[in-house]
Amino acid sequence: MARGKIQIKRIENTTNRQVTYSKRRNGLFKKANELTVLCDAKVSIIMFSSTGKLHEYISPSISTKQFFDQYQMTVGIDLWNSHYEHMQENLRKLKDVNRNLRQEIRQRMGDCLNDLGIEELKLLEEEMDKASKVIRERKYKMITNQIDQHRKKFNNEKEVHNRLLRDLDARAEDPRYGLVDNGEYESVIGFSNLGPRVFALSLQPSHPNAHSGGTAASDLTTYPLLF
Repeated sequence: MARGKIQIKRIENTTNRQVTYSKRRNGLFKKANELTVLCDAKVSIIMFSSTGKLHEYISPSISTKQFFDQYQMTVGIDLWNSHYEHMQENLRKLKDVNRNLRQEIRQRMGDCLNDLGIEELKLLEEEMDKASKVIRERKYKMITNQIDQHRKKFNNEKEVHNRLLRDLDARAEDPRYGLVDNGEYESVIGFSNLGPRVFALSLQPSHPNAHSGGTAASDLTTYPLLF
């Protein structure tokens, strides 16, 4: 019983299309390999699937480059000439851009100004003024940020300093502590406008045996405060 003809048209179902592509691709590569072995032919097949995946076959006796070189010599055309010319044109454009950029940099440094006319010099001056303005604004912004940071740091340190003062005042009001102001410690207790402020605090015993086995100097605590 003969098989019916298959209508050649695009397969709409994606899965069926991929399966058919895979089967027929393998069959095509198999036939190409048979031609290579049986007839000593040089065969090259390049295929791209609908998803853009590359599949290719090349006879083992030749490389892809050798195959296309032989094709160019046989047909008498150059497959790469137009591409090479396009690359050369892009290279020329890039060189021109690079040369112009280097010249603009030198002009902004005060060099290569002899070939500029009045209008070009005015334009260059305006561009330099704009650039200087942007640089100044950035500099002032950085200075402002640094000032704010230092101000915050100063306020934090001031708060710590005030907290220490309040703590010392609280200790001074505590009956267990007292300021040592006798002659022995007069050189320690004092005020200085430029130097440290030193308090000498003496712990008052809460019971008669507080000083037993030790000296009075062991109960002395000094607190330096920097202004």
